[in-house]
Amino acid sequence: MDAKTYNVLFLCTGNSARSIMAEAAINHPLIGGGKFRGYSAGSQPTGAVNPFALETLKRHGIAVDGYRSKSWDEFGAANAPQMDFVFTVCGSAAGEVCPVWPGQPVKAHWGIEDPAAVVGTDEEKRRAFNEAFLMLKRRIELFAALPIEKLEHLALTNELQRIGKS
Repeated sequence: MDAKTYNVLFLCTGNSARSIMAEAAINHPLIGGGKFRGYSAGSQPTGAVNPFALETLKRHGIAVDGYRSKSWDEFGAANAPQMDFVFTVCGSAAGEVCPVWPGQPVKAHWGIEDPAAVVGTDEEKRRAFNEAFLMLKRRIELFAALPIEKLEHLALTNELQRIGKS
């Protein structure tokens, strides 16, 4: 019997850096383990993916084709994939009123400092993006290691919140 593929949505305000990197990371078989189909969106999308985010993904061996900044409204539409998990990865998106997601997905906040807000040299910006990526990657690896199918909703929510604080 084939294992279920879980749909995961990463939310941030601009959908240009952290949520894009998380989407790309969870879709990579060596990170997400092939158990997930990742998506990302923003409440106020910038309309462009940050070039440092794309550079960081490439440096970690992750393909960047097809990633774009998009509104979370796309995932509230009738023909959108039903989400199993929804993660906010920036502080402002966690406090916003999110759309109602069909199917009651498990939700958690995995706040990461915004690397796009770093002011400095390109090297300092690269370092900030790399640190954000590595934190997201570690959280996704911990998430992928959970026995999702064996945990009840509340236990799963608690585990995901714990991962978000690590």
